[in-house]
Amino acid sequence: MEKLKTKIRQEGRVLGTDVLKVDAFLNHQVDPVLMADIGETFASLFKEAGVTKVLTLESSGIAPALMTALGLRVPLIFAKKRKSLTLKDDLWTERSFSFTKQEESEVSVSRQFLAPTDVVLIIDDFLANGQAAQAMAGIVLKAGATVAGIGIVIEKAFQPGRQLLLDTGYRVESLARIARLSEAGIEFEE
Repeated sequence: MEKLKTKIRQEGRVLGTDVLKVDAFLNHQVDPVLMADIGETFASLFKEAGVTKVLTLESSGIAPALMTALGLRVPLIFAKKRKSLTLKDDLWTERSFSFTKQEESEVSVSRQFLAPTDVVLIIDDFLANGQAAQAMAGIVLKAGATVAGIGIVIEKAFQPGRQLLLDTGYRVESLARIARLSEAGIEFEE
C-alpha cells in the first residue's frame, strides 16, 4: 500500500534497528483518512472469506480494525489487556508478550462476543514476533470459531512473526513490509 509506505517514510521515526515509531498517524495521533484506506484495503483482501467479526488488541489496533469492520459491515471486538470491574468473568484469555513494551499481559475477550459459528479476521497494527496475533488467534480457537486470516498494518519482515503465523496455517496479509530499519532510513520489501 503505497500511501501507507509514504506516510511511514515521511512521519515514521526509526528508534534503533528494531523499533519504528508511528505515533504521528497510527498509535497516538490517528490519521482517519489513512485508516479508512487501510480498512478498505483489508476489507477488499478478505471480502470472500465469510468474515463475521473483526478482532484486534487494544489500543493501537482499534482504528484500522474499526475501519476494516466498517468495510466488511461486521462487528469489531477488541481484546482487553486489563480486566476491569465490568470484565472479569466468563472470558476467553491468552497470554501475550509485547515486543515494544517488553512486558507480558493477559488479553481477554468476553465469551458473549465469540461463537463457534464466527469467522474472525484478526487485525493488528504491527507484526514483529507474532505474539499478539498468536494470542488473538488462540482466543478465537478457544471459542470454537474460525480464523479467516490476519491483517497487519506494518510488518517488520526481519523478525520471525510472519513465519510463525504461516507455520501455524494462517493467511497473513501485511500492507507495509519493512525489510530493514537503520539510521539511514526505512527499507521496504517489495
